[in-house]
Amino acid sequence: MSLSSLISTSFTNEPYMILLPLGLILIVGKLLSLLMAKFKIPEVIGYLLGGLLVGLFYFIPEESQFILTDYSVEGINDLAKIGVVLILFEAGVTTNLGQIKKQGKSSMVITSFGVIFPLVLGFLVAFMFRFFGHMDESFYIGLEQAGTSPFYSDIYYGVILTATSVSITVATLKELGKLDGPVGTSLVSAAIIDDVIGIVLLSIVISLSGGEEATAPWVISTGDSAWSVVFLILIMAAFFAISIALGIGVHKLFDWMGKKYPHHRRIPMLSLGFCFLWAFVAEIFHIADITGAYVAGLILANTSASSYIDHRVETTANVLFTPVFFASVALKMFSSLGVGSSSAESISSISGVFIGFGLVWVVCGLLGKVLGAGFGAKITGSNFKDSTIIGVGMMARAEVLIVTAQEGVDSGLVEPAIIPFTLILILVSSFLTPILLRYLCKEKNEVVKGA
Repeated sequence: MSLSSLISTSFTNEPYMILLPLGLILIVGKLLSLLMAKFKIPEVIGYLLGGLLVGLFYFIPEESQFILTDYSVEGINDLAKIGVVLILFEAGVTTNLGQIKKQGKSSMVITSFGVIFPLVLGFLVAFMFRFFGHMDESFYIGLEQAGTSPFYSDIYYGVILTATSVSITVATLKELGKLDGPVGTSLVSAAIIDDVIGIVLLSIVISLSGGEEATAPWVISTGDSAWSVVFLILIMAAFFAISIALGIGVHKLFDWMGKKYPHHRRIPMLSLGFCFLWAFVAEIFHIADITGAYVAGLILANTSASSYIDHRVETTANVLFTPVFFASVALKMFSSLGVGSSSAESISSISGVFIGFGLVWVVCGLLGKVLGAGFGAKITGSNFKDSTIIGVGMMARAEVLIVTAQEGVDSGLVEPAIIPFTLILILVSSFLTPILLRYLCKEKNEVVKGA
């Protein structure tokens, strides 16, 4: 009996077997993220590529490899779940509420159109490919048998496209000296509001659809779909009302601790405890746990302790949980392609129709933000050039897109096969955004000098 066969038959369910793929994910992912940094590409891409490389073990027959087993992959997915909660918590902590208030109406308009355009385009494309192209009928039959209308699936494909990430845009504008100007301020403020709207939309669609992630410990059935919707909205409103009421006290407490005990370990520990607690409470109120984590971060934002919390949480997340989350997303690509045999994953092959849908969906994701956010900027008084810059700046995607897509897959609302196309959208937008911004800002400076 070979060594691999001996290990695979005797030790695959031992807890320490997760250490091998975990070590490979961290080492390979970090090396590739450092390589990406050399080309000014987000390190997220490196973690995704690291997951893809480790995922190549799936091509080895299961009986001959002991790295990616059902047991170890399940452990990786558990760590990834913590990673996604920390990502959203950190995003909430770093939210500048004052900046949102300062921009006010213009940022809200830019964000609204930047959400509506890709949402509608994504929905229409999904609906047309499903209705006219008969895209993966077995998946939608399964949805209906589970009591979920395919209409919610169409909507969720649009919801995924509402996500944005301006980290690349901010870095580019900072390099060009444009970040502190009106265009840069509008972009950052609009992106902050965009995150809030996108996460709320995610929770609403999953909850209304009755997806697998939407189950709560207590649910009252009214027997009437209209009343069920009303009841669900009331539950969600109650969660946010309680969050605001409790948040005032928690905000003051952490502000006091930040002044009284600066840089004490108790502050990040208590903040993480509050994050996990509120993520759990959100699930009780029929809201996605990542929304609860984001709300917890918003409560702690702009306190005297927020910068220290951000620093420590970022360190905690980035050395383990965040790389594992992105790698786990990449690993799920192999399941979506029908590679591997994890019993915890639903394996499907990508049909030709779905490939066509995915490519059109990616284009809609790129154009939706440019047209939507650009139109919003134009009607709020920006000139055509600034409006185009804002639209292009909102086009970039990163971690929030992956989080939203993965939540849809976990909820059973969208096909796992959408994951490869989310990565394509991230890669394309990550390369295009800085190139277009540099060109547009350079051209704008030349026009001003010429005038």
